[in-house]
Amino acid sequence: MTEPHPSHPSRLFCACFGALSGAGLGLPDFDPSVRFEDDLFRAANGGWLARAKIPPDKSRHGAFSELGDLSDKRLRDILDTLTTQAAPVNSAQAQVAAFYTAYLDLDTLDRTGLTSIRPLLAEIDAIGNATEFAHWQGRMQGLLDTPVALWVMADFKQPGMNRALTWQGGLGLPDRDYFLLKDDLRMAAARADYGVYLTALASLAGEAQPEQVALKVLALEHRIAELHWDKVANRKPVELYNPRTLEQLIQMAPGFDWAAFLQSARLAAADPLSVSQPSTVIGMACLFEQVPLADWKLYFKLRLLDQSAPLLPKEFRAAHFAFRGMALTGATAETPRWQQGIAALNRAMGEAVGQLYVALHFTPEHKVRMQSLVDNLLAAYRASIEGLHWMSPPTKARAQDKLSKYSIKIGYPDQWRDYGELTVKADDALGNAQRSAIFEWHRLAAKAGKPVDRSEWGMTPQTVNAYYNPSLNEIVFPAAILQPPFFDMAADDAANYGAIGAVIGHEISHGFDDQGSQFDGDGVLCDWWTRADRRAFDTVTARLVAQYESYEALPGKFLNGQLTLGENIADLSGLQIAFRAYQRLAALQPTSLLGGFTGEQRFFIAWSRVWREKTRAERALQLLTTDPHAPSAFRANGAAVNHDGFHAAFETQLGDRMFKSPADRIRIW
Repeated sequence: MTEPHPSHPSRLFCACFGALSGAGLGLPDFDPSVRFEDDLFRAANGGWLARAKIPPDKSRHGAFSELGDLSDKRLRDILDTLTTQAAPVNSAQAQVAAFYTAYLDLDTLDRTGLTSIRPLLAEIDAIGNATEFAHWQGRMQGLLDTPVALWVMADFKQPGMNRALTWQGGLGLPDRDYFLLKDDLRMAAARADYGVYLTALASLAGEAQPEQVALKVLALEHRIAELHWDKVANRKPVELYNPRTLEQLIQMAPGFDWAAFLQSARLAAADPLSVSQPSTVIGMACLFEQVPLADWKLYFKLRLLDQSAPLLPKEFRAAHFAFRGMALTGATAETPRWQQGIAALNRAMGEAVGQLYVALHFTPEHKVRMQSLVDNLLAAYRASIEGLHWMSPPTKARAQDKLSKYSIKIGYPDQWRDYGELTVKADDALGNAQRSAIFEWHRLAAKAGKPVDRSEWGMTPQTVNAYYNPSLNEIVFPAAILQPPFFDMAADDAANYGAIGAVIGHEISHGFDDQGSQFDGDGVLCDWWTRADRRAFDTVTARLVAQYESYEALPGKFLNGQLTLGENIADLSGLQIAFRAYQRLAALQPTSLLGGFTGEQRFFIAWSRVWREKTRAERALQLLTTDPHAPSAFRANGAAVNHDGFHAAFETQLGDRMFKSPADRIRIW
């Protein structure tokens, strides 16, 4: 019913590219008062930064949000047509139209009040003992973010088989740090706002003492937060892989009925399952036993009301926006209801919507051109591996083997997901969200213990993003990213290689970042490096950690170099590989100036324009805490400052702010 928690296992290795944008020169967007040698990001984007305003319903604004809005508007046109036409009963078109119609029908939501959610609230009230409590949490998988959540994905050691796993969850604030960093005034303000929100939810639900209820829930969430692993610890796949039989789990974490939990989650046969954060699971079993059941009921009621608030009467929607919109992201107006509906529809029936999208907005020519770009980048990567001075021949051979086994997905799936068994009603928005969440969970749970379907996608075609999956050793580029101005069929090579080429290089490089490099070419979690090579890699990446930890994103708030390490490696290496691929093409063509810039200069300008963005302080704080990507300006300049090609293109010299001596430049892949 809501987006996955930021630390949800579905995002664990979905090392996405983040914000994406256009590739043209865009001279009016330049800042002529800033030299490229001093600040590539502001020189290329300063004019845009000076005049751009973050829309009131947005927490950040840039090329990524512009492309996202374009994708949504295209879908709105499709949906507006669908809702005025008669579609075959139970067809995907009819389901999509009914879901969207119900989501937009605010009059019905306001008129029916809490009728649609009372059955679930009554289920919570009816829980009478610990076993019933465990059964109920099992049934809530997919519907509600529980403190110990379940997921199914490729097994780290046997990537051809799906394995059930546990994952920490259950927090109403973005991360454990919001509860635990007592001296951070920004996070203290967020905690206070969360208390106000919980009090409002309790009051609207009819609780006799809403303030006391909110305090109890806050105190319980603080105890849950104390058990959570931090974001850096969750980047260590070796420590996250802990297969346990049911008997071993019961012995390890007594105090909770794990058999009942797994049975009601449809995972009774998931034996073994991987316990991702063992200490969290042990601690949560104690909490489930120690905290009075009455307090747990209050906690789950408010969590349910929070996650369902956008589909409840206007008072709930207003309270939800006041906290999740204004307080946490700084937005001053709600996202238009039609756009919220599209986001919900993408979560519920994403591939049904995607099939409609690609029929109108993706051509075979895009796929052919993209495949050519990917092939060129892979060739450049192969050459780069051979030239590494810090890696020994045996490890190079394993790296080349891994690269040769990359799977490439472009545009959209070959096989579309079937939603035929999902019931969708045009007058039941909350019911549609609940049924679609249960439908998806049943589909996911049914995969446990079965072979992995390598044809499945982890993103919808209408998503403006890309990702690498280490267990499948695949790079994936959805249709919505392959469009102007980001990827332009008519643009010159310098522009496309600086933008989409760097995206391709970025995703390829995730297979060789601090996480991806722990998986071999078959997707198996294993140590395929010599010890000396791993030490050399760690020595270089430690310098990258230090570089990014010197960047101050908010007053007194510096980047977490360990959290952002994987993305920073991918940015740095992707840019280097894309430039190498571009140079191979440029060598076959006569050099030319466009707008007074050489091809090499246009390449880096295109790279910088990928990252133009403005972000509200509240959202920036959240991203600094939870997002493995560095803020945009640091991504643009942080990679370029280490790039020999950038320094040659703009002839940087000692005294220039972007100058870095050749000996100090960080080169990895």
